[in-house]
Amino acid sequence: MTTQTSEPGSSPIKAAVPPKIGRARWGIAGVLGVGMFVNYIDRVNLSIAAPEIMRDFDISASQMGMVSSAFLWTYAMLQMPIGSFIDRIGVRWVNRAAAFLWAVASFASAAAGGLGMLLVARLVLGVGEAPTVPAGWKAIGQWFPKQERGTATSIFDGCAKISNVIGIPIMAFLVTTFSWHAAFIFTGILSVAYLAIWWLLYLTPKEALAKGRLSQAEFDYIREGGAEDEDAETSGSLNGLGYLLRRRKTWGLALGYASYTYAYYVLLTWLPAYLEKSFGVNLLKGGIYTMIPWLVAVIAQFLIAGILMDRWLAKTGDVTKVRRTVLVVSLLASLAVTGAAYAGSIAVALIFLSIGAAGLAVSVPAGSSIVALIAPEGYTGSLGGIVNFVANLLGIAAPIVTGMVVDATGSFAGAFIATGAVLIGGIFCYTVVLGKIERMPAPQAQKGTTTWST
Repeated sequence: MTTQTSEPGSSPIKAAVPPKIGRARWGIAGVLGVGMFVNYIDRVNLSIAAPEIMRDFDISASQMGMVSSAFLWTYAMLQMPIGSFIDRIGVRWVNRAAAFLWAVASFASAAAGGLGMLLVARLVLGVGEAPTVPAGWKAIGQWFPKQERGTATSIFDGCAKISNVIGIPIMAFLVTTFSWHAAFIFTGILSVAYLAIWWLLYLTPKEALAKGRLSQAEFDYIREGGAEDEDAETSGSLNGLGYLLRRRKTWGLALGYASYTYAYYVLLTWLPAYLEKSFGVNLLKGGIYTMIPWLVAVIAQFLIAGILMDRWLAKTGDVTKVRRTVLVVSLLASLAVTGAAYAGSIAVALIFLSIGAAGLAVSVPAGSSIVALIAPEGYTGSLGGIVNFVANLLGIAAPIVTGMVVDATGSFAGAFIATGAVLIGGIFCYTVVLGKIERMPAPQAQKGTTTWST
């Protein structure tokens, strides 16, 4: 049997796993992870192709920063409505439509003959990728007990980092050997393949139980561990969003996660160009160098934010202490990216960038798994949409601000320093503003409440 405290953080969680309960939930984590892998290769292809596109279309770094952020315009705008939509109709069908749009956007990018078409394709990609993160967070909340969500989230988000490790050298090879168009054709094919995988393999826990893909023992273990009921009803999307937007916890989590998102997009969109401009490495060699920080990040995320964090949580049961400690330490480590501003060699730069990327990666499971822990029952998608919306407002600014700083100063130093300042703000929000990590009461219990509350 699995026993747990009624209030997170009050006493230790005892997570004695019954023998032979099955591992269907980890197969679902794998399916979600593959989706993140494809999702982020769809984003990284532009960062690798950017130097060639800039030469081909004769555009400046500021214009390229605008194209790089265009994906985030539609992506961020749709986060709050898509979160409520997921809560209403479920993860399965939303992600089917989403994966189809990934493929459309990639093939349209490959066919682009100018800046306008490329911009439109990136806007379509933002629409298609908008459900991915809130849907993934909701699926993990339904499929995993609380004491396993760190590992599950590490698999989910870690695959995004693996896409950088594997995808960057592949994209660099395709761009240098063929053309930048080949990188987008490749990701379009990957998107079609993932659509088939998702369509065939993803089910909710109750659907999997009914079809014999999930044992009763594993289903009970998941539910007794605090998993969300996929049939939990919401009281209406506008009511739920308004209620969540008035909660201090929502803003503490959203702004804390936003600091990570800003720093991540600085590295994702500009790291190859930084290495090329600062150290004169060519695109192929730069792609190989770029994979080093992301490889370190993947290892750190899985070992620290996944396995060690879940074991610490199972031992102490103090949800607030464990996750807050991991968040603060990891974001402090991520400040190492500012050291790259003054690196005199590519080796020193990669050391600073690797430490910074590892810190960012470790913060993600600790931060994003809080969504399912504090959201009212049935509102995980809505809260996830708000968090991702706020985060990506800063994400939109990251490539634009970086490009403007580079054009104005001829250096990446100012951009990395600004990134450090944003991360310090994130630490404040995760600690002071968020407060205790515990589930918020349902909106029905707070009808008529308009005051700011925790």
